[in-house]
Amino acid sequence: MSYIAPVKDMLFNMEHLARIDQIAQLPGFEDADLDTAQAVLEEAAKFTEGVLAPLNWEGDIHPTSWKDGVVTATPGFKEAFKLFAEGGWQGLQHPTAFGGQGLPKTIGSVCGEMQNSANMSFALCPLLSDGAIEALLTAGSDELKATYLEKLVSGEWTGTMNLTEPQAGSDLAMVRTRAEPQPDGTYKVFGTKIYITWGEHDMADNIVHLVLARVQGAPEGVKGISLFVVPKFMVNGDGSLGARNDVHCVSIEHKMGIKASATAVLQYGDHGGAVGYLVGQENRGLEYMFIMMNAARYGVGVQGIAIAERAYQKAASFARDRVQSRPVDGSMNASAPIIHHPDVRRMLMTMRAYVQGCRALASVAASAFDVAHHHPDAEARKEHQTFYEFMVPLIKGFSTEMSLEVTSLAVQVHGGMGFIEETGVAQYYRDAKILTIYEGTTAIQANDLVGRKTSRDGGQAAKAIAAQISVTVADLRASGTAHALAMAQRLDTARAALVDVIDFVAGNTKASPNAVFSGSVPYLMLAGNVMAGWQMGRSLLAAQHAMAEGKEADFMQAKVLTARFYADHILTKAQGLRDSIVEGADSVTALALDAF
Repeated sequence: MSYIAPVKDMLFNMEHLARIDQIAQLPGFEDADLDTAQAVLEEAAKFTEGVLAPLNWEGDIHPTSWKDGVVTATPGFKEAFKLFAEGGWQGLQHPTAFGGQGLPKTIGSVCGEMQNSANMSFALCPLLSDGAIEALLTAGSDELKATYLEKLVSGEWTGTMNLTEPQAGSDLAMVRTRAEPQPDGTYKVFGTKIYITWGEHDMADNIVHLVLARVQGAPEGVKGISLFVVPKFMVNGDGSLGARNDVHCVSIEHKMGIKASATAVLQYGDHGGAVGYLVGQENRGLEYMFIMMNAARYGVGVQGIAIAERAYQKAASFARDRVQSRPVDGSMNASAPIIHHPDVRRMLMTMRAYVQGCRALASVAASAFDVAHHHPDAEARKEHQTFYEFMVPLIKGFSTEMSLEVTSLAVQVHGGMGFIEETGVAQYYRDAKILTIYEGTTAIQANDLVGRKTSRDGGQAAKAIAAQISVTVADLRASGTAHALAMAQRLDTARAALVDVIDFVAGNTKASPNAVFSGSVPYLMLAGNVMAGWQMGRSLLAAQHAMAEGKEADFMQAKVLTARFYADHILTKAQGLRDSIVEGADSVTALALDAF
């Protein structure tokens, strides 16, 4: 079975949770209503199901290759990328002024999910281009925008993000790539960058590298880092491509997953220096790069949802077909498809509930982003930006950790066959692992949640969101149905556990940092669980209301039952996490270092 885009579930989230009707009232989004969303999603489904998904397995068995500095994409990728660009998919949510379609993130993000479900290695290339576009839109000069944005938005050129060096991983204070000012206002860039996603390939005419480097004489540490545009090919005054710049791919990595995505080692300046153009002001590079990082972190969270959806579909299909053993309830006298077995049902429901909860959360966050950037009222923009920024580390951290559990369960559903590569499900498990690592590990997302998102304001933003959850709890209780009441109880208990942890983090980060950061990842997992559970509670209410109006009874009933499962089997983990964070910090650091 190949991939089938979950368009109906995506549209449900847009209509009932992300409230696309309200997004369509924002300046610039007047045409982006539910009908437009449905039309776009249906076209995206055709492209991802028909063009990208069939290439996913091909990319795993015939990875992108390197020879003598030339990187050749997996067979079929170059042609698929041409169709991707011609279809306008790269520019979906970028400004019309640069050739984009100007659609909201609320629509664009779910198209990104489809692309990543269908073929995550492929989808990484446009994801990085999106980040480069956002950085140039925010900090690029008019000249840089005029030179690069239209080609990036069209997909004729692609973009990269160059942070990591052999000695500088997550600690960017260690960046040593240097930039020497030239009399003409350009810079010569020298250094080595590693782990550069799609840093070299043959799918586009040019590659626009955004590179962190130090200008001579800059302060040490992160305060001395600047950001530069370094194109693979120089761009002439008329927009045509000129000479090859002094940046070369010296190798690509051999990886456990995402094998078709070229992860390049790039060498700058071996032949006199690569020509670079300063983005914004000197020594503000990290600030600008974080524009790309935040866009990419949300995008990686969506990748987690995407790969989990693909794994769930594969496992559900297998469970319907695989015959093995009699049902334990005696309902059949012969061996039955394994979907009849309760534990297989438990695994499938776990996968389904996680995916739908995280998808709903990502959709709501996307709508907050759109309001934060387009609402005419400054206070509304600020409120929604705070909400979105709080959600980004949760979407990145929780959704990617979730994808590991879901893809592992998909292998488990397959039994021994899942361990055999030819079955196909192992690829999803291998591909998922990188998601908890790149664009900031789960621990880095947790540090962000503790430091910037909770401690800095004394937990005010987090508690304001918890107060919104209380409103949903009241609505569930007012509904009065058995499923709504059960969800209300579980969600309120989980909310209370979250508030306890918020108080613990806000009250102890400065005085007892080791105690707080010992539980930082559990805090992230608790917060992500509760936020996704909150959206499942809202989904339950919306589905009940739709059923009362006679709309799509089977789909809505499945929504209600999936939400109930989330409440009973996933939200119930919240109290245990709360206890380990608030009461278990000492045992994390009690063992002497030399005892490990």
